[in-house]
Amino acid sequence: MTAREIMDKLKVYGWVLDRINGSHHVFVKVGCRSVSVPFHGNKDIGHLAKKILKEAGIE
Repeated sequence: MTAREIMDKLKVYGWVLDRINGSHHVFVKVGCRSVSVPFHGNKDIGHLAKKILKEAGIE
């Protein structure tokens, strides 16, 4: 799964892009901690995708 696919999924579930810090896109949602997605073009981020989605509460 690429970072772009993860970011699209986060947006569907109500997460909003708060800021970009270097190559990391930071998303926020009311009542939740922020979630950081490393963006490196169209590269597959592998096992990290599962961790990011789990941290965001998305299965």
